[in-house]
Amino acid sequence: MRRLAITVLLAASLVAGGVFAQQKTGKNNVYEELNLFDEAFERIRNDAVDPVTDAKLIGAAIAGMLSGLDPRSSFMDEDQFKALQAPADRDADTSGLVVTIDNGQLKVISPEDGSPAARAGVRPGDVIFAINKEPVYDLSLTEAEQKLRGPAGSEVQLTLRHGVEKPVDLMIKREAYKLATVTGRLEKGNIGYVRVAGFDNGTQAALADAVQDLRQRAGSKLIGLVLDLRNNPGGAFDAAVAAADAFLDKGEIVVVKGRKPGSVKRISATPGEIAKGLSVVALVNGGTAREAELVAGALQDNRRAVLLGTKTFGESAIETIIPLNGNGAIKLTTARFETPSGRAISARTKLPTLRPLTRRITSPTRKPYVMMW
Repeated sequence: MRRLAITVLLAASLVAGGVFAQQKTGKNNVYEELNLFDEAFERIRNDAVDPVTDAKLIGAAIAGMLSGLDPRSSFMDEDQFKALQAPADRDADTSGLVVTIDNGQLKVISPEDGSPAARAGVRPGDVIFAINKEPVYDLSLTEAEQKLRGPAGSEVQLTLRHGVEKPVDLMIKREAYKLATVTGRLEKGNIGYVRVAGFDNGTQAALADAVQDLRQRAGSKLIGLVLDLRNNPGGAFDAAVAAADAFLDKGEIVVVKGRKPGSVKRISATPGEIAKGLSVVALVNGGTAREAELVAGALQDNRRAVLLGTKTFGESAIETIIPLNGNGAIKLTTARFETPSGRAISARTKLPTLRPLTRRITSPTRKPYVMMW
């Protein structure tokens, strides 16, 4: 079992990016480090006050190794991995909260539109201190997300803080709901407003339908589009790329960078765009995260849209699920994306905006309009 532990941890380490391979002293140092693990493994196995199985020790070691990388990298045991592979059950995940761990705190990226969490008053940037009165400071992101899930009709109590306010308790009743990723309406008879709340396989088609509907309702009077990406926590990567492509006729959409220099992938737009040259203003805020930042960055760098609002959330990780030979899997951050101009997106380098939410724009007839949202 000891040799198995060493083999498993060595394989996992290599998959996780060759941490040991970076040691300057060469292979001997790798074996010295593994011998250190072997010694600690045996001491814990033999001397811990409560007996612990070898499988639990190895799982905890792998989980600890991954948690030291970033909040989204984690270990899944076999049951968790099988649950992930099972068909999605909307009734089993109905709070609608998208969260992350930031500086050791469980923070809300954004509640999904129309979700029980949104209706209960949860806001982007809220810090969660406890779930069902149990502190969350020592939980991994995966563990916290599991505690937020539950069957429809059940309740979850959150202790959280809005900004600098005092912590409050919120009771959220989990309910089945349908996230409408795209909605639209006509403002003042000639301005199209399109809300994109997330990204899934139907987002690109829904965007095209929404813009076409606005054109028909406005006749020939449509002067521009407002693309609302506020409080959009992201979604499917490919769907976000397709959404950005819908507004671009040419140019790069995103640059994906892995660990190796040769792993850089540049994704470019295809000819044709749904706005057909109309001016686009994109609204963003601190709840605009991940794939929503991909879209905003692509439109900004290609000078296809002006960003208005506040700085975005700042997260660009791309995770890969890697099975571990029938013994669960690891979720590992294997790449990050950048804007076409090469701007990294992180907590320190959020997407900047031109100015807050009031801006004077000019129509094709040169008449000024003031947009306030």
